[in-house]
Amino acid sequence: MFNKIENLSEYFLAYEKSVANPEVFWERVANQFYWRKKWDKVVEYDFEKAHVEWFQNAKLNITENILERHLYTIGDKPAIIWEPNDPKEEGVTLTYHQLFEKVCQFSNVLKNNGIEKG
Repeated sequence: MFNKIENLSEYFLAYEKSVANPEVFWERVANQFYWRKKWDKVVEYDFEKAHVEWFQNAKLNITENILERHLYTIGDKPAIIWEPNDPKEEGVTLTYHQLFEKVCQFSNVLKNNGIEKG
């Protein structure tokens, strides 16, 4: 796992690394995610033409990285904690497993209503 930035000096250090060698820095960050297809090149840029392209030809499903990869390791831990403004109302906590179930349910609602990829 990528080291969490704990303070401003660590932020500046990480920033300097990202500017000095962006390909190495962002490849290290990106390697923490599950990719359906790895990239051919991390970054290609031409500042004269104002053109920047990241992770060329890569394929990523962000929901797999946000939710599904955590099901087996922290599935019973809270993913979302909602506290209402009114103290008389009950708060809601959803674990990663519960959130995954809700996402699947809503995905099926969309499919049943003719919503397709894209």
